Amino acid sequence: MGSKSVVDLMEASSGAHFSGFHMDTLKQRIKEIDTSTTSATENMHKQPFVIGVAGGAASGKTTVCDMIIQQLHDQRVVLVNQDSFYHDLTEEELTQVYDYNFDHPDAFDTKQLLRIMEKLKHGQAVDIPNYDFKSYKNVFPARRVNPSDVILLEGILIFHDPRVRELMNMKIFVDTDADVRLARRIRRDTVEKGRDVGAVLDQYSKFVKPAFDDFILPTKKYADIIIPRGGDNHVAIDLIVQHICTKLGQHDLCKIYPNLYVIQSTFQIRGMHTLIRDSQTTKHDFVFYSDRLIRLVVEHGLGHLPFTEKQVITPTGSVYTGVDFCKRLCGVSIIRSGESMENALRACCKGIKIGKILIHREGDNGQQLIYEKLPMDISERHVLLLDPILGTGNSAIQAISLLLKKGVPESNIIFLNLISAPQGVHAVCKCFPRIKIVTSEIEIGLNKDFRVIPGMGEFGDRYFGTDDDDPQVAAAAAPSQQFHQG
Repeated sequence: MGSKSVVDLMEASSGAHFSGFHMDTLKQRIKEIDTSTTSATENMHKQPFVIGVAGGAASGKTTVCDMIIQQLHDQRVVLVNQDSFYHDLTEEELTQVYDYNFDHPDAFDTKQLLRIMEKLKHGQAVDIPNYDFKSYKNVFPARRVNPSDVILLEGILIFHDPRVRELMNMKIFVDTDADVRLARRIRRDTVEKGRDVGAVLDQYSKFVKPAFDDFILPTKKYADIIIPRGGDNHVAIDLIVQHICTKLGQHDLCKIYPNLYVIQSTFQIRGMHTLIRDSQTTKHDFVFYSDRLIRLVVEHGLGHLPFTEKQVITPTGSVYTGVDFCKRLCGVSIIRSGESMENALRACCKGIKIGKILIHREGDNGQQLIYEKLPMDISERHVLLLDPILGTGNSAIQAISLLLKKGVPESNIIFLNLISAPQGVHAVCKCFPRIKIVTSEIEIGLNKDFRVIPGMGEFGDRYFGTDDDDPQVAAAAAPSQQFHQG
């Protein structure tokens, strides 16, 4: 610690740290909202979503890839197989080809694989080598591959080299029983390659099994997802495809708008989404899992607040350097759905002040502020704006505009929601490029009635138990005016 005391260090580190984006005038931003955002999306180079698929020989990797390709029928998908990048065998190696270990990392030209993947990631067409397993050499013609939305990179040792792993957005390991893999290998090599069973078994015991134990199985720990039973596991593949579709939508928007943050998706989060999106889910379960998901979004949003470094003395007498929470903070809920997020915010921030904004819907585009109750000193606070669904963005723009009129700096606003339609993201981010949006999933879009799809339905009705399915409850609780979740 040198000659400085702990108190000195704590005082020296009291400055706040935070980031922001360039701010145009409010008039210019509001004018921009009416312009099309299509050109921004089209001109932006789209980085492909790269999926690595590894596993032992004959584990079902290719079947899994084929099933993913079939289900991603509305996306451009290309398959790059590690087998295409075997080294050409020398004349000496050809004379002893059955003693050559094709399951060793050195058998592959990884440098060439990296060069080709780098070009594909930057939107360039490439020529994939055409490796012939009869001559054990690359033969003409090579396979021409154009840039795609999704790249499936498949191979037994595709996770072995860290440089290749770094290219991947998702890593899948196909885990199949050794006996099943051996049976498939015998059938494949005897039927397709004309080899006798004895030679196949000899190669398996000499090279394939040791290589699996030494090089392939250890890479299983790098997988994000492990699929037991390979292509027979339709449930796992369906979930993976849904996840890929979601990430593809998030992938593009997050690159266009650096102030958009989508929390890292896990199967726990996907499971919660599945339950609260299900029209048959009971109110009790809807509230329970919505609260869990809201809590995650709130915690993620709090992570974007400015912080001050702080040092404390632990019970062992040691100095711990950490951070201090932002003190000047408040929440603002857009009535009524936004009120569903208040409990999670209070659970995370003890004694936090929460204001309210009520916006009346007049038709599909008309918005009228009819009520607001905000902390008197809101201009001096960071604001967490709460609304579970970002649809058209009209209500959000109205609410944010009010906060700006109250003196809240745009960069001090963090908008928290569970799901966001791309149209709403475009609208809010174009109008207010310095606010931050934190959401758990990006939706497909809006239907002709301006409802979010696939969506969650009328969130406030489902959360507070005023669904139209119960006429008596709905009649008793129905407000005299319509309110918009946008």
